[in-house]
Parts: sequence; C-alpha cells; structure tokens
Amino acid sequence: MSRSKSKRPRPSAPEAPSTVPQAPLSGATPAPPEPAPSSPLPLEAAAPSTASTVKGPHPVLSAVRLWLSAYRVEVMLFLVAFAVLSSFSSQRFLRQSAAPHFIYQAQSWLDGRLDVDPQVLPNLEDWACVRLVEGQKVRCEGRPLRDDRWFVSFPSFPAVVMLPFVALHGYQFNDTSFGVFVGALAVALFYSLLRFLAQEGETERNRDDNVVLSLVLAFGTLFFYCAIRGEVWFSAQVMGVALTCLYVRNAVKARRPLLAGLFFSMAVLTRTPLVFAGLFFVLEALCPGPDRLAQLKALPTTWKPAFRKLGLFGLGAGPLALLAAAYNVYRFGKPGEFGHSYLFNNRVNADIDRFGLFNLEYLSRNLQAAFLKLPQVSLSPPRLSYDPHGLTLLLTLPLLVFLLVPRTRPRMHWPLWLTVAVCALPGLIYQNTGYMQFGFRFSLDYTPYLLLLFAVGGWSLRNRAVVAVLALGVLVNFWGAVAFRGYTEFVRNW
Repeated sequence: MSRSKSKRPRPSAPEAPSTVPQAPLSGATPAPPEPAPSSPLPLEAAAPSTASTVKGPHPVLSAVRLWLSAYRVEVMLFLVAFAVLSSFSSQRFLRQSAAPHFIYQAQSWLDGRLDVDPQVLPNLEDWACVRLVEGQKVRCEGRPLRDDRWFVSFPSFPAVVMLPFVALHGYQFNDTSFGVFVGALAVALFYSLLRFLAQEGETERNRDDNVVLSLVLAFGTLFFYCAIRGEVWFSAQVMGVALTCLYVRNAVKARRPLLAGLFFSMAVLTRTPLVFAGLFFVLEALCPGPDRLAQLKALPTTWKPAFRKLGLFGLGAGPLALLAAAYNVYRFGKPGEFGHSYLFNNRVNADIDRFGLFNLEYLSRNLQAAFLKLPQVSLSPPRLSYDPHGLTLLLTLPLLVFLLVPRTRPRMHWPLWLTVAVCALPGLIYQNTGYMQFGFRFSLDYTPYLLLLFAVGGWSLRNRAVVAVLALGVLVNFWGAVAFRGYTEFVRNW
C-alpha cells in the first residue's frame, strides 16, 4: 500500500551535518538547517555498544609481557641452564638425594621442634649429635643414647627456603630437582649482575660477552657438577652462588646498603665462609675509588655518609644474624658454632680434637687439593680418573691464568681481588679438603668474584688463547658432571 505523504526517517543517533546540501523530498517543505551542537554528544550516543567493545589485554598479562621483554635474556639463560642441568642430573633429578639434611631440618620446624627426630634420619652422615654430660654439651661418642639431641651440622638458611615446599610434600620433597632450579636461577642472576655492571660503566662487556660468561659459570666451572646432585654439601654451595649475585649487585658503590646486608646474611647463613665477603661492601662504602688512599685519609672529616651506609648494612644483616646466633646457642652453646665440632662418628673428628676446625696444619693438604692434584691416567687398561680429594683449579677453572695478567685494572679490580683472598683463606686452613669431590669445591664460594675479575680485566672473549682456555674448562667440567660419583653414591653402589 502506498502512503499519501512521505515522511523523513528519524535517525537512530544524532549525525554530524553533511557538507553536501540535500535536495528536499517532492511535496515536502524544506526543513530549516539544524544549529551546530554547542555541547558534546550525549553519553549514550558517544559510548560504543557492548557488543562492539574490544577488551584490552588483562593488566597482569600486560605486566608479565613487559617483564619478559625487559628480562628475556635472563629468562632464556634460565631455561637453557635448567634444561642442560636437569639432563645431566639424569635419574637423580627424579628422586630425593641421599643427603637431604635441609628437608629434615625444615620438617622438624614444621613439627614444632628445633632438633631433628632421630627415628627418621635417613643416615648418620654429617649429622651433629649433642650429649649433655654433667651440665656440659659434648659430642656424642659410641652408641647413640635416648637423650642425645640431633641437629643439622650446617647453616640453616637453605632449610628456610625449602620450608614452604616441605610443608606441601613433607619428607618426600625432592631436593635434587630443587637444586637444579636454584642452579639455573643462579646463572640468570649472574647475567643480571654482569648486565648491571655494564650499565653502570664498571665493565665494557656487551650482551654477548655477558651471556658467554654466564654460560662459563654454568658449564665451565665446578658449579656444573655441584648443581646436578642435590645433597646437603652441594646444595648449599649452589645457593650460595645465587645469593652472592644478589649481594654484589646491591653492594656495588654501596648504593643499597639495607638490601646488601640482607642478602649478605642470607649468603653467610648458607655458606659460612662468605662472611668474609663482607669486605667487599666495606671497601665500597669507605673508599669506592679511584683514589682510595685519599678517601681513607679523608674519613675523619667525611665519615658520616660512609658510616651511615655501614649502619644500614648492619641493620639489613642483623635480624637473620641474631636469629642464627640464638639458634646456635640453643643447639651447641655458642653463637658461632654451626655443628661441625659435634659431627657424629666422623673421620675428621680426630683432627678436629687435635687441631680444631681451622689450623695452618691443614694448609699443605688443602693447597695440594686446590692446585696440585692432577688427573690419574692408567694405560693398562686405558683409564682416566680423578682424585676424590681434589683436582687442580688450573684445569677446573683455567681462566685463572688470565686474572694474573689483566689488560686493565679498573675501579673494582682490587676490591674483587681482596674479597677473593679473604674468602679463600678459610677453605685453605679448614680441617677438610672437601672429600669426596670433583675439583676443590670450596672454591665455588669465590668463583663468582673470579669471573667478575675476568669481566673487568679487559681480555677479549675472541682472543684465541681465551677461547682455548674456556673450551678446556667446559670439557673438564663436562667430565666432572658425567663421571663424579659422590660419597653417597659410592658407598651405596648407585
């Protein structure tokens, strides 16, 4: 049916006036022009319909993408290191190690006790046993008694880190795969430290150099065989490397003294020799250089900023240090005793009773383990083996030769060398060489500082001699990762 009168359709929303004049419809009176709007469009008209709204990415996803973009190299290094270390860990990766001391420590805390239940101990290797005799705490001798108290004979911070995982899995928590994870994280943290130093102008290394040096730490040092095993001795050393990276990053130029102190205390309560690494922060606070002698002479008049940093450093380190000291007093009666004087039925007890834990009497055999022990070659039958007391660092860390003849000696050269010297001293006069081991494992406490010395030393990674030495280090430590059978595997014929 046709309409007698044509009507103009009503628009569903206001439209902007056209720039082209429209001809009036036939038989209709032209409408007067509409005035330009003097106010913004109504909200209803301006807002898009719900159906056409396109939602942006979730804020959490955006933050994750931004973080991955900023730290993509660290993430890739972590993934590569984790894949390689877990592969070399082999069947160990799938099971708890035979020396899961930190797991038993953590579970004891969760059970509300400060000692370890002797009924659940997996073995008697390197546990501290305390017996009360006439009111005095002494080392247990002979057959264990019902009233003896058993403790982990190592600093307890790794048990603190494992605590939430032990709460979920109990005594069955896998410390081997956890150690591989921490090892891969340490590699990423070392790269992050190198990148930070390059940004601060402390090194002239580019990204590729820093990646190579991080991979050298992972696969060209004793870190390789330590990170794939679990076990109380090696787990602590690998975690110590990770915490050292965090400590040094915050200690450079003493810029973050509170955080430096916190990570320092964590590192010390993982590996006690790292207490001497505090010298690095002291030097950075008192005389950061380059004219250190003049800065030391001026301290009587300029001491306030430096001592303020030292005070904040102590404030960061203090809480954990006080807790550890109180725990040691409760266990062994001394704030600085972590339990090695109370090792139960251990082969080193005779030396400890005669000379103590540290003595120059031990220097000769430790120097041999660190620098003079060579691989053992047999021709009939053909066989290559290592001495379980040690293997020279000139093979396990051959990069050392370039540290003796650096191309440059920048600001951090002497603080790093002095830190290496004081951290190395305890291991050289300690009652134990580190047996059983592939290489002098106590050197892992200061290996990050040695690699930092190479980073600031000016040697090019494209130098043929450097390339050859790096390849030798990777080859030797590959051998260690494949061939080393620790004490727990040796005695159990795994």
